[in-house]
Amino acid sequence: MSPRRTLAVAGRVLAQVRRDHRTLAMLVVVPALLMTLLWWMFSVVPGGGPFQQIGPALLAVFPFVVMFLVASVTTLRERSGGTLERLLAMPLGRLDFLLGYALAFGLLAAVQAGVAVGVSVGLLDLEVAGSVVLLVVVAVADAVLGTALGLLVSAFARTEFQAVQFMPALVVPQILVCGLIVPREQLPRVLEVVSDALPLSYAVDAMQHLSRAGDTASVWSDLAVVGGFVAVALGLGAATLRRRTP
Repeated sequence: MSPRRTLAVAGRVLAQVRRDHRTLAMLVVVPALLMTLLWWMFSVVPGGGPFQQIGPALLAVFPFVVMFLVASVTTLRERSGGTLERLLAMPLGRLDFLLGYALAFGLLAAVQAGVAVGVSVGLLDLEVAGSVVLLVVVAVADAVLGTALGLLVSAFARTEFQAVQFMPALVVPQILVCGLIVPREQLPRVLEVVSDALPLSYAVDAMQHLSRAGDTASVWSDLAVVGGFVAVALGLGAATLRRRTP
């Protein structure tokens, strides 16, 4: 692994995204728009009850989903178009490639999280018991998690459509059992065990601890678990990444 090569890949990805205005808008604007839509839906409820309850969790879910889609489709496009094969013919390792992508999307995630949290807390009056800065950090970590899983599943898809098909198989089940709909401790025992093994559960837990109790210690503990999942996903992605689609 070479830091110089990793930074070169990250710079290339950022330049590519900057030219793709639709993808850039999806990355930066869509989570904030979805939070605004959610606030508008519940604006008729006094005090915005449901928005205050599930808003923080969705600040974890929305960046995760958006980054998963963009990372998986973008990486697959690189491979199916032959770009990845040409890149890996150079002195560039697979881990350099994946870390470059993760770094580039991590920087984009920071912008995305800053916009989403700024809109939610500053304009939509989402109440947060803990630090707003730490809230942004958690949102960025959740987006990076989506990126890492997207890079991983892109190794198993042959078309962009197949990459999108991983959504109901890998992402939707995590949303259902992460505690967003039913508290995890109230799930049937089997589903609670499954939830404990899925990364999005800890991403949502971190948001909920921060927004409701300001429990910084629990937040950092959950972030450590999320970071572990990111590292494992990137490692598996580097091991399974193919130069081109058969």
